[in-house]
Amino acid sequence: MTDWLRGFDPIVQALLAGMFTWTLTAAGAAIVFFTRRMSDRLLDAMLGFAAGVMIAASFWSLLVPAIDMAAAAGGAGWRPAVIGFLAGGAFLRVADHFLPHLHPRLRMEQAEGPPTAWRRATLLVLAITLHNVPEGLAVGVAFAAAAQHLDLAGGATLGGAIALAIGIGLQNFPEGIAVAMPLRREGVRPLKAFWYGQLSAAVEPLAAVTGAAAVLLIGAILPYALAFAAGAMIYVVVEELIPESQSGGHTDLATTATMAGFAIMMVLDVALG
Repeated sequence: MTDWLRGFDPIVQALLAGMFTWTLTAAGAAIVFFTRRMSDRLLDAMLGFAAGVMIAASFWSLLVPAIDMAAAAGGAGWRPAVIGFLAGGAFLRVADHFLPHLHPRLRMEQAEGPPTAWRRATLLVLAITLHNVPEGLAVGVAFAAAAQHLDLAGGATLGGAIALAIGIGLQNFPEGIAVAMPLRREGVRPLKAFWYGQLSAAVEPLAAVTGAAAVLLIGAILPYALAFAAGAMIYVVVEELIPESQSGGHTDLATTATMAGFAIMMVLDVALG
């Protein structure tokens, strides 16, 4: 796969990776064609797994490279990482405040952001879309860095970018389910529930291309961009994925799945990167 991708322009690489992560979200949403209910136990485990993947990706694929790049450039290695990390979290906090959205499993009266008359389906899609933006940016930044022959993880940078895309794709699968399945349970037709589920990740290819283009145009922002994506993803994990995975009463299972997700993403990053 690495050799095949190497022949493409980095913008095209980022687009293909973004399409891959979107496809796995659509695959998760497609479950509604086969059933209208899913075990809460299984969903808790999948959400916990997604949290572990995102934590590992944030550290191994984003924060560590940001620190190493800044140090290699002769500056304080921690400065871009801290600034970018906090900026990523602040970005999502502001977006949470100003954009109406509803996290899966919550009632309409628990919607966050300003009051709105928007439907439940729209609010669910917006909630997932909010954290798909930094995921797409992270993928794009990783492929742009590989194109510039920068050391992302002490080895083959294109392999590290591929590992990040695979990890984000794996954790997108339960996100598609988390949007589509509640709508299906409420009687929404399968095709419509699927449409809303996959729509939540439609922003990722665009965000990936945007991230890659920004880094290729302004290479100096790369450490900040990597850390920004990491901060935004950790915000999502703490504010949404972990609480949701623990809300069904299967706390031990969800925690074990989180550990498994972290371990698998760590292996992917080290092995491929």
